[in-house]
Amino acid sequence: MSSVIQSRPWDVHRLPSAEGRVFLVTGGNAGIGYFVAEQLATTGAVVVLGSRDRAKAGAAMASIRSRVPGAQVRHLPLDLADLASLKSAVDRLDVDRLDAVVHNAGVALDDPPRRETQDGHELMFGTNHLGHFALTQWLAPLLSAAPAARVVTVGSFAARSERLDLGDLESTRDYRPKRAYGRSKLAQMSFGFALDRRLRAADSTVLSVVAHPGGALDSLTPSRPPVCVTTPGRRLSSLPAALLVQGKEAGAWPVVRAVLDARVRGGQLWGPRVFGLRGMPRREPVPAHMADPVTAAGLWAASCAAAGAEPHLGFR
Repeated sequence: MSSVIQSRPWDVHRLPSAEGRVFLVTGGNAGIGYFVAEQLATTGAVVVLGSRDRAKAGAAMASIRSRVPGAQVRHLPLDLADLASLKSAVDRLDVDRLDAVVHNAGVALDDPPRRETQDGHELMFGTNHLGHFALTQWLAPLLSAAPAARVVTVGSFAARSERLDLGDLESTRDYRPKRAYGRSKLAQMSFGFALDRRLRAADSTVLSVVAHPGGALDSLTPSRPPVCVTTPGRRLSSLPAALLVQGKEAGAWPVVRAVLDARVRGGQLWGPRVFGLRGMPRREPVPAHMADPVTAAGLWAASCAAAGAEPHLGFR
């Protein structure tokens, strides 16, 4: 890539070509994941929507195709809450390499009671973290087969105020939904930074990058019916909030940059420019508690045991 292209400011509306590349976006049928998929589709890449709901995935693909002429989008049936199903899901990808996976899909519960996956894990931790942890193991050969693949883990601003309890990762004591959600996202982010350290130690060509959308509200999100519908009245009533936060289309920008920008490096954190809540994507300092090696080692060992994964996750 020429120095002229390298020095050109990143433009969220003029993304570089990614023709010939293949990207998997978990939860690509809705929310941030939908807009990540829509934006990546404009680059000419093949974009695979990982979703357990075939009808919602179909609606998302139709929406993307209506906005991106010639978009190459596919659906991969994927249920992150069912760990035993993930290997066969990856087998159905039917590609010889994967240039990036965006670990985006997530569950957020607002009210008790505590719920579990069919594997017996707390639902948010089991889906948001363990599902992606296990999925990475099965994707490792495909990622390693690409010239410079990326694992992009989508975290949350909510993780900044949380701390992991290695003695109670699945909130069996004193369950509070918002705290459990924040901790599940912190576990994802800690995993992303720990994976980077392990990949570098193994001299892997795969990069692990973490990104977050800042404050992304449905009410400030452009309509993409039937995927998401924002009425003019609802959008107008939310305009004062736009001083601090943004919609999900803009929330996708840091994630898309983490996937595409040749200047991005492993172990980096990308988020919105203004207080980490809104604006153009930029690199952020990594909070110490997200990259603490002792906590990360404990989380990694517990995740391997819970997900039945090998410590190296298939990267050699």
